[in-house]
Amino acid sequence: MMQSKGSSSKVSNMLFRTRISSLLISMFAIFASFYVAGRLWQDAQTRVYLIKELDRVTGLGQSAISVDDTLKIIACREQRKKLSALELDLAAAGREGFTSKRSSDTNEAVSKRRPLVVIGVLTRFGRKNNREAIRKAWMGSGATLKKMEKEKGIISRFVIGRSADRGDNLDRSIDDENSQTDDFMILDQVEAPGELPKKAKMFFALAADRWDADFYAKVNDDVYVNIDALGATLTSHLDKPRVYIGCMKSGQVFSEPGHKWYEPDWWKFGDKKSYFRHASGEMYVISGALAKFISINRNLLRTYAHDDVSAGSWFLGLDVKHVDEGKFCCSSWSTGAICSGV
Repeated sequence: MMQSKGSSSKVSNMLFRTRISSLLISMFAIFASFYVAGRLWQDAQTRVYLIKELDRVTGLGQSAISVDDTLKIIACREQRKKLSALELDLAAAGREGFTSKRSSDTNEAVSKRRPLVVIGVLTRFGRKNNREAIRKAWMGSGATLKKMEKEKGIISRFVIGRSADRGDNLDRSIDDENSQTDDFMILDQVEAPGELPKKAKMFFALAADRWDADFYAKVNDDVYVNIDALGATLTSHLDKPRVYIGCMKSGQVFSEPGHKWYEPDWWKFGDKKSYFRHASGEMYVISGALAKFISINRNLLRTYAHDDVSAGSWFLGLDVKHVDEGKFCCSSWSTGAICSGV
């Protein structure tokens, strides 16, 4: 009888200790859950704060940011776009019951393809004949223009500003032409010869905002472009994240105020006799990351007397691959050339 009572007491004590241990473990698990949840919430709040700070810093002209920060912002935005695309794919897969769908429709696949290059043909008032010649020679119009965009991933637009007298005959003539062709990018800035460098900068900035392309090209409106050769050449450079392609040169700096190519900032250029290495302005190409860099820093990047020198200056301090491609030397037409001055 005494032995039975002792055994019962031991069992009760063991059960009591087991319950205490279980209770302690449960309490520890609850506190740990609260801690982890709190940290996750804190990290989420931190991310939201950082994103808001990035948006604030990259606002129009609010403050200067470093090149390193700018490239990080570009990388973050690229990742955000990829994440959004993945979320859309997951949503589509969910609607289809996670069943694989063979994409046999070639037209649908092509239509979703990322543009290879966006070409900005910088034009001026009174140059309608040049534009018509370009449409007939290589750019196309109407259905032909759309076909080139859809099948080759090449988008072309004429780039022009507005008249100093807004709404005058010059503006109306461009609006009328655009209503028929729908192939203009009209900038909200004055169209004037001295504004060409700013015009090129705004083209890259706005084109990068509008299209997420692999490359962006600037072309004059008196240049013939071999579209197939351009596409083949650019495809061979897709492995370079930051690339600047053109007919590289170091032109002479002219310090005489009356000279046609006068450079007001002539004293800034080394020996004051020649510019740094840059691509000829007839036609040059930059990769998507560089166009986004211009877009983000459009209010900070200064311009010089010429658009090609200005573009070259923007990339001097960056980790950019300069490609001296003879096929972009438009003044010397040869077999396999990409462009030719006309």
